[in-house]
Amino acid sequence: MLDLAARYNVTIERVAFDMTDTVAMKAEINAILPPKRQIDVLVNNAGVAHGGLFQMTPLTDVRSVFDVNFFAQLELTQLIIRRMSRQKSGAIVNIGSIAGLELASGNVAYGVSKAALMAFTQTLASEVGHLGVRVNAVAPGLVDTEMANQMEKKAGTEMIQNSAMKRLATAEEIAQVVLFLSSNVASFVNGQVIPVNGGRA
Repeated sequence: MLDLAARYNVTIERVAFDMTDTVAMKAEINAILPPKRQIDVLVNNAGVAHGGLFQMTPLTDVRSVFDVNFFAQLELTQLIIRRMSRQKSGAIVNIGSIAGLELASGNVAYGVSKAALMAFTQTLASEVGHLGVRVNAVAPGLVDTEMANQMEKKAGTEMIQNSAMKRLATAEEIAQVVLFLSSNVASFVNGQVIPVNGGRA
């Protein structure tokens, strides 16, 4: 973060809170967003991974995944969208997953939670587009991150083989698409879910 601040001559404030703690979330957002401060972009990127067949998955596990991957994102978005709506501008980018587009066995928690987030993206876009606020989503394939390292090796290998480019994405490659959707270059892109998966083999 310090490197980025120095490189672009900007101030970066680090704020941390538990996404499932409503009180903490509201307190931190209110602290960093005084009444007259404009907010330009919200990127919802929190997420927890989970795999397992439905019959073997406790519903408490499914609820825990949805709490972070879906409901916490909605709550944070609701806090921010009110500010964006008043200022008549802003961009929201939700990080979905190819797992939410290509739902398969073992994805009852993670994949379905991401599918819900991407459906929410399109619904919200239709509600706030006339207010000057754009809402889009990125659906990455497997990315070279700590979450990918937690996957079962066989499942990860299959995802790579199913990609036309036969490799993992880098975090920077996903970030570039988020940057595009956040910028004025994408001023007429709204309600879209953009897969970034290297193409399908």
